[in-house]
Amino acid sequence: MKIKSGYLIREVAGTYLVVAVGKRAKEFGGMINLNETAATLWKELEKGATEEELTARLLEEYEVDEKTAKDNVKDFIKKLSDANLLTGVENK
Repeated sequence: MKIKSGYLIREVAGTYLVVAVGKRAKEFGGMINLNETAATLWKELEKGATEEELTARLLEEYEVDEKTAKDNVKDFIKKLSDANLLTGVENK
């Protein structure tokens, strides 16, 4: 799965912000504020990461157990999917 084109992530004063650009700006008004963990996942999704790859990334980057990492990945993907920000997501 992958983040749809037309979104940029930037770090501003220690905060990660996602903004829509081009035609996406008309579809999606506003900005998304991400914490460091969510920004890590977002950047991996820009490259087309799988759930397993996202979980592995959290496990290597943060002191977290596998169940928590999997749950966090699933929650984040659901939020992005519900907001129609992802391509290549299976509806479950």
